[in-house]
Amino acid sequence: MTIEVASTRWLILTMLFACRTGLGFQFQALGSVSSSLVDQLGFNYAQIGTLIGLFMLPGLVLSLPAGFAGRHLADRTLVALGLLALALGGALAAAAQGFGLLALGRIAAGVGFVFSTVYFTKMVADWFAGRDLATAMGILVASWPMGIAMGQIGHVWIAANYDWRMAFVVAAGYCMVGAAAVALLYRVPPRPAGAAPAPVAAPGLPRNELVLTLLAAAVWGLFNAGYIVFLSFAPRVLVDGGYGATEAAAVISVASWVMIFSIAAGGRIADRTGKRDLVLYVCAAVAVVCVLLMREVAIALWLSLAFGLVGMASAGVIMALTGEAMAPQRRAFGMGVFFSGYFVIMTATPPVAGWLYDKSGDAYVSLVFAGGLLAAAALANWAFRSAKKRFST
Repeated sequence: MTIEVASTRWLILTMLFACRTGLGFQFQALGSVSSSLVDQLGFNYAQIGTLIGLFMLPGLVLSLPAGFAGRHLADRTLVALGLLALALGGALAAAAQGFGLLALGRIAAGVGFVFSTVYFTKMVADWFAGRDLATAMGILVASWPMGIAMGQIGHVWIAANYDWRMAFVVAAGYCMVGAAAVALLYRVPPRPAGAAPAPVAAPGLPRNELVLTLLAAAVWGLFNAGYIVFLSFAPRVLVDGGYGATEAAAVISVASWVMIFSIAAGGRIADRTGKRDLVLYVCAAVAVVCVLLMREVAIALWLSLAFGLVGMASAGVIMALTGEAMAPQRRAFGMGVFFSGYFVIMTATPPVAGWLYDKSGDAYVSLVFAGGLLAAAALANWAFRSAKKRFST
């Protein structure tokens, strides 16, 4: 690899990171203004959980078509269109007067999330395949908590000082700028001198790759579901414990802010030591402990810090499983399969968490559910390793 190519790929990654931040920023708008929706529109928390989950719903049916779309359109075109759909969803949500249009806006944004997520991931896999993949994936994945952390503080402030609708408008504007940046600045990685042309993209996955891809999707889906449920209900636990709403949001946002750095660091540690599974299991254990202790509001800031600094640091390691699960020539379709499994989990879990809160009247019950999801992610990784070992013998 030449110095020029090595430098370019990190610049490309930086640009993709900045643009992908818009996904988390738009997603978090709903969670950050949920209290306003309850107060002004009369929603209950099961409806809030449903709206959170609707963002992921299009992935159930569009992940595989998104993978096929890469056979006909360039990666950057699909990402730019995805970011524009995210902007459209934000605009619809801002115009909503009730559940219906707000739900439609979340679904429209979710369509954009599907296409952009699949091809953001593929772009990084293409540039970093075989070298520094966990590190690069860690940096890319950190854009999601970056956007969420921006939303936890920014959207709450906007809703308090202006109106909840403005949170969606600002997020939509960010996504529009990101679409323009990807369309104008991204380019595909050069083929090494003397290398054979890339093989023709295959339309399916052999059985062993399909099983590994679905198991990797389970790890990623359960991990993210635990994180999202934590973000959605931990502030309510702190409010019940005596915090103000803004203060509670700020404390929990600490986890997302430190994740921006810890995920990249976790990927680098895993790449350098080669102990990816150990990194994942240690992080999962810390995450579960922090979630279950969150009712101890006196140490909530330290728990939030540990959750983000250690508990979530394995995100890049998990995403690197995609590089082990599928062959490069099947990557576009394989990413579609991967995100199909991911979206099944992400669509189903927030409504369950909201239902648990409505039934119990105690947000901590939803946090226990989040801890179970994070523990299940570690078990799914063990299943991935067991299956891979069996297929290799």
